[in-house]
Amino acid sequence: MSGRTELPSGRVTFMFTDIEGSTRLARMLGDDYASVLRAHRTLLRTVLSDFDGVEMFTEGDSFFVAFREAGSALAACVEAQRRLSAHEWPGRDAMPRVRMGMHTGWARPIGDEYASIEVHRAARVAAAAHGGQILCSGATALAVLTAGVPAPFEPSVPIATLLIPVGAGAGAGASAGAGASAGARPKAATITQASTVENPVADCLSGVDLLDLGPHRLRGFDDDERLFQVVAAGLDRDFPRPRTPGSARHNLPAPLTSFVGRRAEQAELADLLTRHRIVTIAGPGGAGKTRLSHAVGERVLTAYPQGVWTVDAVSAATGLAPALAAALGLRAEPGRPMLETLLEECAGRRMLLLLETCDAAPEACAGLVRRLLAACPGVDVLVTGREPLGVHGELVWRIPPLTPADAFALLSERSQAARGGRPGPLEESTDLAEVAARLEGSPLAIELAAARMRLFTAAQLVTRLDDPIAALDPIRAEPEKEPRPDSDPAERHESLTASLDWSYRTLSVRAAALLRRLSVFAGPVDMPTVEWCGPDAIGSLTELTEKSLIEVVPGPRYRMSEQVRAYASRRLTAAGDERAARDRHVSWSLHTLTGVTVDTDGQPRTVSLTERAPYVREWQSALRWAAADGSVEAGLRLAGALDPWWREHGGSREGRDLLFRLYRRLDEASVAPAGLASAYLVHARLADDPEERIRFFERAERQAREADDQGLLVRALSGHRLALVEERQFDAAERWCREMIARSEEYGVPEAALPAVVTLAELLWRRDAVDEAAELLGGARQLEAGRPEDRGRRTVDWLLGMVALRRRDLVAAHDHLVVALRSRLRHGFRGAAADAVAAIAVRCSLGGDPEMAAVLFGGAEAARGARRTDLFGHFWSTQQLSLRTALGDAAFDTAYAEGVGLGFDRIVAMALAVEHPDLEDGATRFAASGLTLD
Repeated sequence: MSGRTELPSGRVTFMFTDIEGSTRLARMLGDDYASVLRAHRTLLRTVLSDFDGVEMFTEGDSFFVAFREAGSALAACVEAQRRLSAHEWPGRDAMPRVRMGMHTGWARPIGDEYASIEVHRAARVAAAAHGGQILCSGATALAVLTAGVPAPFEPSVPIATLLIPVGAGAGAGASAGAGASAGARPKAATITQASTVENPVADCLSGVDLLDLGPHRLRGFDDDERLFQVVAAGLDRDFPRPRTPGSARHNLPAPLTSFVGRRAEQAELADLLTRHRIVTIAGPGGAGKTRLSHAVGERVLTAYPQGVWTVDAVSAATGLAPALAAALGLRAEPGRPMLETLLEECAGRRMLLLLETCDAAPEACAGLVRRLLAACPGVDVLVTGREPLGVHGELVWRIPPLTPADAFALLSERSQAARGGRPGPLEESTDLAEVAARLEGSPLAIELAAARMRLFTAAQLVTRLDDPIAALDPIRAEPEKEPRPDSDPAERHESLTASLDWSYRTLSVRAAALLRRLSVFAGPVDMPTVEWCGPDAIGSLTELTEKSLIEVVPGPRYRMSEQVRAYASRRLTAAGDERAARDRHVSWSLHTLTGVTVDTDGQPRTVSLTERAPYVREWQSALRWAAADGSVEAGLRLAGALDPWWREHGGSREGRDLLFRLYRRLDEASVAPAGLASAYLVHARLADDPEERIRFFERAERQAREADDQGLLVRALSGHRLALVEERQFDAAERWCREMIARSEEYGVPEAALPAVVTLAELLWRRDAVDEAAELLGGARQLEAGRPEDRGRRTVDWLLGMVALRRRDLVAAHDHLVVALRSRLRHGFRGAAADAVAAIAVRCSLGGDPEMAAVLFGGAEAARGARRTDLFGHFWSTQQLSLRTALGDAAFDTAYAEGVGLGFDRIVAMALAVEHPDLEDGATRFAASGLTLD
């Protein structure tokens, strides 16, 4: 090195270097440290001499050097790092990692030193570097790129472009470009120079890049300094963010799209973090856990002076501790585990760690969290994953689906973006809301559905959502038998299948099998049903719920989303187990059917739609399988059980379609004539077309005769009365009903003629033969009690009430109608209950309360329209016309509209609260006896 007889003056480039972690290196090497330090000094002094650097002073492991040319300083740093890497040190951990920093500015020496502020700025640039890293200020970068050396350097990009700020803030990442804003790619200028023997600086700098790290605040300076990292062959490239006090207090990524909704969830999680040191956001893939955690991190940023830092277990290829250390700007120390360095640094910090996608490495994440919580009292942890970590003190917060409003808002916004920023037609809103509802509040499904809006209207998409995977996922040529174990983690949010593959491949063999078997169930199931599906059900169910594939809902019951169900169903088919699982589901359905139709003493139970409601979806699913490829006998039995439900809730078309599919497979089965007759009777009751109804009554008749079953025969023959009534052949209908009643008594099956008895009573009521109707109905009570399929409706009581209304016997009418209404409500016959409410409206009208009558009529009509048959249509219309006359048009319309708007539950409550006629004038007969009517 040249002597210090002449110090550079004017535009001077100052360089500072020191060994990172020198104290720990000295402690680790002991007496050997001296030889390492000497070798380090020798190497640096040799290089500094080669590039005309003036050594100002050396203290311990640090150097302060001045250069006349910025290019020489830069070349000296690059060459020094290369030689340090190439030197044979006593061991890998013994290699000193030297950080270097440069700054260029105007300075004049005073004696043997400089008193310029530029020296302090250079020292701060060096202090921001990490071991093995070279940093320079913007002034040095500009000086290098514009230097008038013998062979000038030429930037590969314009200098103006290089020095334009890339983004706001610094320290957002864990790489060389971490000083740039999150999501921005740092810009680099390449210094190019033709190699010559006479120009060692140009040779050294050939191919060197200056990587823009963005503006940083240096300690002691009020202005921002733009820092650049020198990147060259033979030098490390990836470093934590620069070690500057003005660095960003978080590394939260800049969002690419808006964050919609979840306001209540953000507030709840922020509050939980004030009371719990570790909170886990658990939920299925695509539920929005990561976006929510980022939103919470931004919300609570001010509560953590040392920042909010996020680490993704999927992308932490070098390990979780190094990834977190890189985010915090820490480097491994020689001979010391990175985790110990991290714990020491975090021990005095008040910070929040966002640990993402922990299900990718649950054991590693749990281990890191345990150590952090134990050693760092000021560190809180917010975890996201498909399953809890199982760490002591962990509060598991299950992410709920998006609310309907948030789901609609997200779908609307993303759909507009998918259509090039153009909003959809206003009339599409209803269909868009239905799409959002069908997607069960899943953000991933909503994002995929929005992309589909480029191809479909919302109405078209709704019709395809019975199978959400087929509707929303990219089409594959062939479904894979098993998810690929080597699938790219980045693909897990590209489709529903990829997201679910990510969870499925982590399941145990038994849990995966249980998931597949549960996919045949149409809705939530209880524990006995889970146990029906196979061995070790509790352990496997626990695994499925922990991994967010099954949701626990009140009951408790266990629910599978439609997306998981569609996925698991595909896995069931791929595994070759579909037939066995679906046949088992049919057996389960028949087992539950027996439970609700047969009492513990073996007697038939009253048909109650209320009791059957929890099983209807399962029975329908089992029936579809039976009609397609399962047991025909089981299908016919299930159709019979679903008959009253279909007739009450409008499923006649589907019921007939499934029956037709079963008929086509009769050659494969051995169905007894009696069973087939019962099925034909169901079909006839469901038929809308009179000819179809007659045809199936006749088929039922033939099968009943073949079975020699007189009860079925009477029921089949009685069906012909319906055609006579529809054709308004009332006299012929009466004769036919009487003939059926006589035949049933002759054959000893009087209860089989109850439908004929009811129709005959209605016909007698119609022609005002109320005494005969009352006598007929009085004898029918016992018949109704003997028919489980009819006694829940209490049709006999309802008709007795109608007879009493004809007689203006309000006491008897009230008694019978309340009994009928309560029974119909209890057993789920809503349409029949509406008839009872309409009849109670007539009772109010006759009792002098026309306003209440109009309200009840409005509620009854809104429920279904209180006209079960044409026989009563004229009666209801006449009563409402009388009310309109009594009240006036305006008053009647107001009261009627009030009833429509109240809802049927409140209307029923009002009907049951109508005061008994005996009490209206102060009578106490029923009040004193405490009699209740049921």
